[in-house]
This record gives sequence, structure tokens and C-alpha cells, in this order.
Amino acid sequence: MSELLARRHFLRNAGARLVAACAAPHLLHAAEPDWPSRPVRLIVVYPTGGVSDGMARILAEPLSQALGVPVVVENRPGAGGSLGMHVLARSAPDGYTLAFSAISPLTLHPLLARVPYDALRDFIPVASVMRTPVLVVGTPAFGGNNFGELIALARRRPGAVRWATSGIATTGHMVLAQVRMHSRTQITHVPYHGGAQQINDALGGQFEVLSTNVAGQQLQYIASGRLQALAVGASARVEALPAVPTLAELGFERANLDSLFGIFAPARTPPAVVQRLNAEINHVLRGETLRAQLRGAYNIPADGSGEEFAREITADRRRNRELVAGNRSQFD
Repeated sequence: MSELLARRHFLRNAGARLVAACAAPHLLHAAEPDWPSRPVRLIVVYPTGGVSDGMARILAEPLSQALGVPVVVENRPGAGGSLGMHVLARSAPDGYTLAFSAISPLTLHPLLARVPYDALRDFIPVASVMRTPVLVVGTPAFGGNNFGELIALARRRPGAVRWATSGIATTGHMVLAQVRMHSRTQITHVPYHGGAQQINDALGGQFEVLSTNVAGQQLQYIASGRLQALAVGASARVEALPAVPTLAELGFERANLDSLFGIFAPARTPPAVVQRLNAEINHVLRGETLRAQLRGAYNIPADGSGEEFAREITADRRRNRELVAGNRSQFD
């Protein structure tokens, strides 16, 4: 009799656990007591060789030391970061898959195209990492001397000025759209898939203007005269280019944008894991070694809580929604 009662008690409790799990799927993803116990995969949603890829790899080394397991960088580029974020959205929410990305795949891409994820529900912002200034340069195909002459050329020859970016719905694309709207000019958008090929084509004069990141390679081409710095998107002039004005100084305040990058996890990742990751990433970011490396690559450290990062994402999404509404044709 006691055995029968014990079996009933077990089955009743098992049924209750199953109902609870079905009603609250996140309960299936409690943090492992010894997390992390194996390597963590860090998806970089951009191609190898770019600024974001380089900084992700620099961050991965001290983060590996802090977590006590390898942090393995894996590049999954495409669609301005949307493909890599799709991989993250489909990953198990166990803390072993993260992504390093700008916020644009969450705040801009869904407004301009159909994306294979829910930007509001599929991700957890773990920690912001850095802000990267946008650099607007003229190529050998541009015969002017400054940004004002670029706008004058665009007004004189509608559609003749070609402006390349690293892809649809990227920050560089947003800068172009803002410039077109404010100046009321027709400038042809030339979207690329990542940064390496566009630099080669810029040097070959395949288009007149390029929005890219401030980086050592670009600065070398500017110093040698192969590219011409016209403006930067940043809160202040870049130390390496003190004579180059910000877009705000040139009267294009809404185009004066930089790129905010951070670490994301799949939705339903255990809060304890997210909090541990945020603490370790911030500890690494506040160390003098990594801050010097970030600044040496012309990036601005952007540490803070996950909640602060989420608020920045929400604010950027709201600004973009207001901008795109009624101006959809500017984002071709």
C-alpha cells in the first residue's frame, strides 16, 4: 500500500513539474551550477578583418581568462549583421552562445526589411562594449576639397554622386539617408556586404564617397593622400583627425551618428548567467590595458549595466522609427 501511495505521489509531482515547465518555458533553462564548464562561442556578425572583428577578438582573450574557459570567436557575416543575429536567436539560451554586434540589426534593420527574428523578444542585451565613430571619405573619383563641395556637386548633378556603405540598414547607411534628407539631394547608395571590398573599390575610385569606420588602415590611406577625410560622425572631433569636422559642425546634426556595439545573448538565458557576463565584461572593459587597445583602434569604451544598454537600444529604435516613417524612399 505504501508503495502505491509513493508512486501516486511521484506521478502527481512529475505532472505538476511538467505543467509548470510548459506554462513557463524559461524554467527549463536554469543556470548550470558550475557555468561555464565548456567553451563559450562568441558570434561576430561581421566579416573577418574589420574593426568590429578585431575588437571582438581583443575582448575574447581577457574574457576567457575571467570566465576560466575559452571564448571562441566565430564570424557569421551577412545582411549587415542580421544573419549572425538569426544564428544567435536560434541558439540554446544556456550562456554558451553570445554575439558581438552593433545595435542596428535590432533598431534599424527590422524597420527597413523583413528579418528572421523578433528584435524585441529574441535577445537579451548583456553589455555595451564600444562606440565607433563613422568616417566619411572622398575617393579618387571625387574631385572636391571638402564636404561642402560634395553637397554642391550632388545638387548640381542629381544622382551622379555615388556613396558606398557596408550595407543596407547599417549606421553608414543611416548617415547617408540623413544627409540626403537634410540637404535635399539625390545621392546614389552603393551598399556592400562588409568592409574589405569597399575599401579596395574606394581606392580604385569606383564611387565618390564612402562611410566607414575610423581605423588605422583608413588613416594610413588618408595620410598618404589616397583617400580624403571629409567628416566624422562622433560626439567630438577624432584625435587622429583634428582638422576634420564632425557632421554636427557641418550642420548635419541628425546625421552625426556613431556605431554602438555590445554583447547579446538569446532570450531566456538565465539571469544569473547574464549578470555574471555583464560583471566580467565590465571588469575587462575598465582595465587600462583593454581601454588603451580600444582607444588605440579609435573606439570609445562604453561599459555599463545591461539595463542601461537596453535603454539605449530602445531610444535608438524610437529615433529610427520616427525617421523612417514618411521618409522610406530615403533608405533605398
